[in-house]
Amino acid sequence: MFNNCRINKQAQIVKDNVADGVNFFHISISSLYLQNNSQRFLEMFPGFVKFLMFTVNMLSHETVRSNSRWKTVKMAVNWPGLASIGVFYLIVLGTGIWASRKSKREERKCTGNRSEVAMVGGRNLNIWVSIFTMAATWVGGGYILGCAEVLYDPTKGLVWAFAPIACGMNLVIGALFLVKPIRSKNYVTLMDPFQEKYGNTVVAIIFIPALIADILWVACILGALGGTVSVVMDISSKLAVSISAAVAIIYTLLGGLYSVAYTDVIQLLLMLLGLWFCVPFILTSPSSANITVAAVTELHQAPWIGKLELEDTGRWIDDILLLALGGICYQAFYQRILSTPTDTQAKITCYAGAVLCPILGMPSLIIGAAAASTNWNQTTYGSPSPYEQGRSGMILPIALQHLCPFYVSLVGMGALAAAVMSSVDSALLSAASQLGRNIFKNIIYKKASEKMIIMVVKVSIFLCGGMGAGLAMMTSSVHLFWIISADVLYSMMVPQVICIFYLSHLVNKYGACTGCVLSLLLRGLVGEPLIGLPDMLPLPWDKIQEDGHRYRLFPFRTVIMLATTGTILLVSRFAVWLSERGLLRGISDAETDKDVHQMAPVRTDVEEKDRLNKEPSHLSEEVGRC
Repeated sequence: MFNNCRINKQAQIVKDNVADGVNFFHISISSLYLQNNSQRFLEMFPGFVKFLMFTVNMLSHETVRSNSRWKTVKMAVNWPGLASIGVFYLIVLGTGIWASRKSKREERKCTGNRSEVAMVGGRNLNIWVSIFTMAATWVGGGYILGCAEVLYDPTKGLVWAFAPIACGMNLVIGALFLVKPIRSKNYVTLMDPFQEKYGNTVVAIIFIPALIADILWVACILGALGGTVSVVMDISSKLAVSISAAVAIIYTLLGGLYSVAYTDVIQLLLMLLGLWFCVPFILTSPSSANITVAAVTELHQAPWIGKLELEDTGRWIDDILLLALGGICYQAFYQRILSTPTDTQAKITCYAGAVLCPILGMPSLIIGAAAASTNWNQTTYGSPSPYEQGRSGMILPIALQHLCPFYVSLVGMGALAAAVMSSVDSALLSAASQLGRNIFKNIIYKKASEKMIIMVVKVSIFLCGGMGAGLAMMTSSVHLFWIISADVLYSMMVPQVICIFYLSHLVNKYGACTGCVLSLLLRGLVGEPLIGLPDMLPLPWDKIQEDGHRYRLFPFRTVIMLATTGTILLVSRFAVWLSERGLLRGISDAETDKDVHQMAPVRTDVEEKDRLNKEPSHLSEEVGRC
């Protein structure tokens, strides 16, 4: 009885201390906003470090609830590993603060919209910075971990590791077909052309899946980081998620796209050098066989080169198109091409990013191949192997821990953290930009000043980061939203993007809304057993598994995408036919204007004021003539 009381008391102390730490963090953030100056943050920085150390001490006791009683379990914190990650975060944070000062200088020089400095960097980003930030946006934690996982998985292999090629294809497609349309009218976000074409109500509907996708992007990447850091560093995954989210939120708040872009340069270099530094040690591990032999010979598991059966071709094509075309739906992509001063630089940025993506994925592929060639019983990991334990998703950090010297694994974890941070900040700014401009400015409060828009963007960054970090600690919820962001966005948003840029004179809001509903309905009928959604719609080539669920071989995502595109066009045409006969109202002239893409660029604040100042003089002249 005495022991139970003491455990309850210790658990309550841990909870109270963590709550005090969170309150301290909120107070620090509030002080930062009140001062509105990065120098203030530097003055508070020692307190911030103390808070991190305090949180480590508190969360090094992982508190779990069992049988309605609190139990406290002591975790062995890897202090050298934690210190190395801390040094990396300080470098990134320092870069972000420096970039925020540059952002402030650009705001003072800006003669147009100040909010564009935060959202698209004032449209004057250096070409080298734009290339690095474009590549770093796509090469995130999911990309790095996923490449190694697919290659290591004996049921897949290299033939299924198409992410590097697919991401490169996505950037090439963007350069060829999307740079000119999105830049021709000085748009700021992807939602701008939709708002111009369909109006505010339809945009509010279309924006919901885009917002969910960005928040889930944050959640999945932070969750991956938490899992990998806990493997190598022996610290709480929640602690890793919390600190990473806090650092990304702070420097994104301070400088907007400038902070994101310049920290991406540092993160990309650390990622490239760090992972390549680990590769020789993994390849020369005494537990690993020659990867060229294991590619075609079954040593410790099936050859890592993999194989593609004829019946799997449809699913293979579907997955490639999901990655190659799905990326054109993300605001983070358009933010990069809109931040450059010319169309030529925007295209060069995309082409260079397309080359860098496969290069940055090669270390992960090599590590995955080495893991597939390893006799894990001869390592400190032991038997059964990671695949047999269902830990294929963590194979990269496991390989760093058990196939590398300890100090080398620290460098590799820094590189992985760099990959994670480079994607998290992009997703935060992406969601916040659309919330501030398309929702708050254009729908909620149309008279909002530039200062108000910037404040809403900053608040949105904080809220989206908090929601993403919270979801990262809930595995089931993260997977649920990941299904929505990947499958639904591909089937629902790709048709909308194609139609708004290239078939604008053929579509209207009725077709757009019908397409959204159809894509959601079809995807729901196809089902997703992993989240408990029953697979009610039978498809060709289905395989019934032992658990009764259908294994889909039919490329249903691509078929839904094509069906949605056709539905948008047909329903739009039908709506025009009804309107011509007086049976339907609400189709504006803009929605049937075949030359809508030739409209003049949107005016800046200065140009708009000049126009308004000239109007009274023109009116007085007309009155005098009369």
